[in-house]
Amino acid sequence: MKKDLVTIKDLSSKEIEDIFNLTDKLKVNKAKFSKVLSGKTLALIFQKPSNRTRVSFSVGMYQLGGNSIYLAPNEINLGVRETVEDVAKTLSRYVDGIVLRTFEHKNVLDLAKFATVPVINGLSDFSHPCQALADVYTVKEKFKKLKGITLAYVGDGNNVCNSLLFACAKVGMNIHVGCPKEYEPDSQVVSDVKVIAAKSGAKVNIFNDPLQAAIDVDVLYTDVWASMGQEEEIKVRKKIFKDYQVNSTLMKLAKKSCLIMHCLPAHRGEEISNEAMDSPNSVVFDEAENRMHVQKAILIRLLKR
Repeated sequence: MKKDLVTIKDLSSKEIEDIFNLTDKLKVNKAKFSKVLSGKTLALIFQKPSNRTRVSFSVGMYQLGGNSIYLAPNEINLGVRETVEDVAKTLSRYVDGIVLRTFEHKNVLDLAKFATVPVINGLSDFSHPCQALADVYTVKEKFKKLKGITLAYVGDGNNVCNSLLFACAKVGMNIHVGCPKEYEPDSQVVSDVKVIAAKSGAKVNIFNDPLQAAIDVDVLYTDVWASMGQEEEIKVRKKIFKDYQVNSTLMKLAKKSCLIMHCLPAHRGEEISNEAMDSPNSVVFDEAENRMHVQKAILIRLLKR
């Protein structure tokens, strides 16, 4: 049976460990894997603009000996020009895997349902699994462990936050989430994550006070206050989130060795200060690089059959 990556919730802790172990090998010996996906083709369906997701998947597929085809929003116009079901069934006759970067999470679910090749969620309004896996891998790479590490996510309880909650809970890493009231992560996500955390030993705490969330943590993480598709809310969100900035104040509350992380693109001066972004503690661009390495491991696990 084919396997998809729709959300981290669907991955076991063993599968995540396997992805991370393979990522280690890919980073050490790129040449060894240069033909592992030879003859394979990956379709990239993007309804949203992208820098890191598009480039990292395209270059990653190339480095594995495969090929990628980019399908821009106007070329597919998913669900308008053609149904998701028909797109899934057609592309499955041509390619070996599909990455979808979309607005509605339902599009990923439907594509995975009807495609006969693996489907990877490159971002939806609910989940950003590849990003969170790369984030947690980066933490492991820097601290050489995950158990006992505490990550504080400060900002909007969005798709990245949801994925980080699942990822941390799966690997036994503690997570604090600091969000304004009414901008907390989805209540069902929090409920599901706490069940997973009870088994892995992770601690999950949701705060409305960003200062409380940052106390004595190992990682400070943030994302934009308004995601793509929320442009009309920017003015309102800037007022609501003004105290939810990763800056020197939060850094002083965190551990001295605390890592600074951001999934990018960053709006400097809003959710993160220049001081934090450019700090010696910042691993933002290591994190961005690791997107490609982790995704290469995912591609091998899903496409190599």
